[in-house]
Amino acid sequence: MSALFTGQLPLVRPGAGTNGGVPKGPSVVALGGGHGLAGSLSALRLLTTELTAVVTVADDGGSSGRLRRDFGVVPPGDLRMALAALCDDTDWGRTWRDVMQHRFRSPAGTSGLDNHAMGNLLIVTLAELLGDIVAGLRWAGALLGARGQVLPMSRVPLMIEGDVLVSGPHGGGDRLETIRGQAACAVAGRLEDVRLVPDDAPACPEALSAIELADWVILGPGSWYTSVLPHLTLPEMRQALCDTPARRCLTMNLAVDTKETSGMTAADHLRVIQRAAPEFSVDAIIADVTSVRDRDEFVRVAAELGAEVHFGRVRSSGHRPVHDALRLAGAYHEIFNGGGR
Repeated sequence: MSALFTGQLPLVRPGAGTNGGVPKGPSVVALGGGHGLAGSLSALRLLTTELTAVVTVADDGGSSGRLRRDFGVVPPGDLRMALAALCDDTDWGRTWRDVMQHRFRSPAGTSGLDNHAMGNLLIVTLAELLGDIVAGLRWAGALLGARGQVLPMSRVPLMIEGDVLVSGPHGGGDRLETIRGQAACAVAGRLEDVRLVPDDAPACPEALSAIELADWVILGPGSWYTSVLPHLTLPEMRQALCDTPARRCLTMNLAVDTKETSGMTAADHLRVIQRAAPEFSVDAIIADVTSVRDRDEFVRVAAELGAEVHFGRVRSSGHRPVHDALRLAGAYHEIFNGGGR
């Protein structure tokens, strides 16, 4: 079945609830990484103060990759973006959001600080001083006045390996080639499978506890193979997501035909989830009406996952495929309150 949501936010009087007028709301855990998770958090923080972000830690490119290689730390980039997304819409919140996202640029590109994000350095500094990445993130969140907490999916830096189908030389047959690293996998072409290295890394206990105690778990949007799927690939995390009494929501991407999902339909994205974790079920799926071309097939595969599809308009009015925070918050609000049932 599918439903159409209206995208209307609840009216909240100034000063209601806690944390800047936002009511306490349901306990929500949002999982993902990068811009997709940041977009989801920007919407969810308008609805609840009981919010936890669980972030992938497999990035190996840019500033995060350099810090990871130089210091052996969990890559901080996606953690930084999640913290920035949870900053309040006040002068304090906007200032600290901009500080976290600020990148150093040297005129000749020769400085050791060139292209490093300030927030990455702050997270690594706090983790080193406190001896723990989770403690460091907790202090960073307090400094920023973040609406919620940010946790890594694992305290161990992870590596993503993916298989991509490539054509053989001189017109030879297709073959699978293994690509190593998140940055390389993201641009390698359509991925057939992804794995985490080490494959038995322990999940962050605080993240597992948050998932167990949540009212809702939100997976996606984000790069499907390198930001969303890793949460169903790490064994302890997958088990927690399958066992939690929380209801589960899958937020679809606005652009389904990306470099790592070339030629895939929206229904194909759901089949990737089915293959990765056959025991994983979903209660609700949010999809923009303009992004699902194979609507009947999509609804059919969603039903196999146990999900009701909620179609609506959650895309920003601009040209880029970006979720609008208010529209997405309206979609989440209706689902949390049984809309479309």
